[in-house]
Amino acid sequence: MACSCGNAEENQEKYFAPLKKVLENYDKKAKDLIPVLQETQEEYGYLPQEVLEEIAKSLRVPFSQVYGVVTFYSQFHLEPRGENIIRICMGTACHVRGADKVLDTMKEELGIDDGETTEDLKFTLESVACIGACGLAPVIMVNDNTHGLLTPETTVEVLDQYRG
Repeated sequence: MACSCGNAEENQEKYFAPLKKVLENYDKKAKDLIPVLQETQEEYGYLPQEVLEEIAKSLRVPFSQVYGVVTFYSQFHLEPRGENIIRICMGTACHVRGADKVLDTMKEELGIDDGETTEDLKFTLESVACIGACGLAPVIMVNDNTHGLLTPETTVEVLDQYRG
C-alpha cells in the first residue's frame, strides 16, 4: 500500500477513499458489519486485510470478529478475483455426465486450480455443489451466463468467448 515515492500519506488517503464513502452511509456500529463488508467488497473487488482492519476500527469491533464473519460467509473474498468468475457444477447430474473432465479442461486451459485466479485477473475458477440446471449437465456459469451440455472441446469454445 505504501510507496517509496514520498506520497505515502496521499496514497493511503486515496486507497481508503472508497471505504470512507461506504462508511458515511452507516452509524458505524457493529450491526452494520455485514452490509459494510458487502459494499466495501463491491468497491474493492475483494476485502484486503488493511481495509478489514480499518472497518474493525471504524465499527469498534475486534478484528477477529470482522475476520470471522468474512471467512464464514462464502460471499466474501480475501484475495482479488477475476473479471470472469467461472463456476463449474459438480452436482450429481453434472458429475455423472463428465463435469470432472470439464474442470480438468478449465484448469489446463487457464493454468490455475480450483479456487484460484489467473495472474492477469481475467478468470477465477470455482467448483460449486449445484447450479440448478441439471437438464443441461454438465454445466458451468461464467458470470451470469449459463453454458451447458459441455464436452472438453465445447468448454474451450466457451472459454474463448471470454478471452477476448
